[in-house]
Amino acid sequence: MKTMSKRALGRRGEDAAARYLSERLGWTIVSRNWRCREGELDIVAYDGSRHVVCEVKTRTDASFGTPIEAITQAKAARLRRLAGRWAAQYGIPAATVRIDVIGLVVAARGERTGFELEHLRGVC
Repeated sequence: MKTMSKRALGRRGEDAAARYLSERLGWTIVSRNWRCREGELDIVAYDGSRHVVCEVKTRTDASFGTPIEAITQAKAARLRRLAGRWAAQYGIPAATVRIDVIGLVVAARGERTGFELEHLRGVC
């Protein structure tokens, strides 16, 4: 795989996560890269029964830990605050919004390059 910027890698990971949620799981993507003064939510989706905030972490490899391990207590608290802000903006009870993390690691397979994906539900 050619070297790419962190931003480009992150964008590819978010695109892959959105495809996974919509095509593989059948969820509806409600919002991508929603922003407020306090930060950004990568993906907000609807799984058919509730809204789900999906934090996407993408890495070229796991030599410095898995993408999931990047979710610290501080990051989890920030995600909860942002999910509450998003829910308030759209009139949705914050307590009904679940927070998931999708971790992607680049996986080269011959000529094709894809991702190994791990999806943890209700992490914080």
